[in-house]
Amino acid sequence: MPKLNDTVFMPSVLTLIGIPGLESVQFWIGIPFCAMYIIALFGNSLLLVIIKSESSLHEPMYLFLAMLGATDIVLSTCILPKMLGIFWFHLPEIYFDACLLQMWFIHTFQGIESGILLAMALDRYVAICDPLRHASIFTHQLLTQIGVGVTLRAALLAAPCLILIKHRLKYYRTTVVSHSYCEHMAIVKLAAEDIRINKIYGLFVAFSILGFDIIFITLSYIQIFISVFSLPQKEARLKAFNTCIAHICVFFEFYLLGFFSFFTHRFGFHIPPYVHILLSNLYLLVPPLLNPIVYGVKTKQIRDQVFKFFHSKDAS
Repeated sequence: MPKLNDTVFMPSVLTLIGIPGLESVQFWIGIPFCAMYIIALFGNSLLLVIIKSESSLHEPMYLFLAMLGATDIVLSTCILPKMLGIFWFHLPEIYFDACLLQMWFIHTFQGIESGILLAMALDRYVAICDPLRHASIFTHQLLTQIGVGVTLRAALLAAPCLILIKHRLKYYRTTVVSHSYCEHMAIVKLAAEDIRINKIYGLFVAFSILGFDIIFITLSYIQIFISVFSLPQKEARLKAFNTCIAHICVFFEFYLLGFFSFFTHRFGFHIPPYVHILLSNLYLLVPPLLNPIVYGVKTKQIRDQVFKFFHSKDAS
């Protein structure tokens, strides 16, 4: 690892320090994080098993939910094992290329999750605003195309972040990353060179995926609310609105945490570093934890199948 003028040339290993300022209590922070991860794994795995095994749930809304559950499992698994290695076993080192790969996986699956939430909003829009055409529009073929499309969009847009770091940034002021996982800006800020292109492209990806999706999700729900409130019967309005509650909760949970974490990390210069890192960690851990709980509580079909699943286990 050659050094020149107090810089490191193309480091092979980086050191993740965890949560700066809270190193003395990281062991204890790891306990609720681990509990959240276990619950998220169990909840999302249970959702996948139930949706796969129950043919009545092979509908667009539930198949999108299965995609969301699989994405949440991968996203939380990308960060938690290594994070607990730092907190509990004092294993902060990570190979530079492995760090870039983790960064790419994290940002790719964040983009996939956002795309799935957009698809779920469009599904609810067609189901409520044009119910007679819903089955003919949201075919299994279209669902497959949406899944492939949101995956390719996220993967291809995140890839240049990795390439720009690997091939543009050669000299680094330090190899110590003030984070608990490999986040794009946390790595870029280590460089001793001009990072404006990296920053601009990072903002472009964030706004072209999250910004685009949130605009169209919002427009979809404006149209849904207009249609719902124009229904003549109160019971029909409540029934239609009830099918959207779970998705609205997940939508706010994902995007509010995401944008707050994004903007505090880039523009919250007076906010303590540990607040940035905790928000970033919660952004990746809270949605996988809450999504199956929200859908399990608010969706009767899921709730009934969960009860049936455990009741059959007890009976046997």
